[in-house]
Amino acid sequence: MDVTGEPEVSRWVAPVFIVCSVVLIPWIVYLGLSLPARQVSHHYDAAWVGFDVFELIALAATGYFALRRSRYLALASASAATLLVCDAWFDVLTSPRHQMFESIALAVFIELPLAGVCGWLSYHTERLAERAISVVPEALDQS
Repeated sequence: MDVTGEPEVSRWVAPVFIVCSVVLIPWIVYLGLSLPARQVSHHYDAAWVGFDVFELIALAATGYFALRRSRYLALASASAATLLVCDAWFDVLTSPRHQMFESIALAVFIELPLAGVCGWLSYHTERLAERAISVVPEALDQS
């Protein structure tokens, strides 16, 4: 049995995601050549508030699953890390010149270090789960 527990899933998942990533390459080149350097968005505030709500949910889930010592901590903390890195990236790249220092400071001192902690939590949780899985069969063999 493979990692997912369902060999049928693994047969199509890898090729589909590899094709999706390859198809993304020309799309990225197209966007890089065609998008304007400046764009006015009528829903800029709603986009950022919504993004921060997702970030709040991911951080709250990370805390909740850490308290519960749940295996879902790895997923929640990986999601939080991803959102924090994206937040830092877009904060810095979309901030006006007069707010650039503030955006860089928040990214360097808050968002990216917290993303690192979340990434560490995700990795550490996965390693603990792997150890628990490998220990259980040995414990069953000894009884």
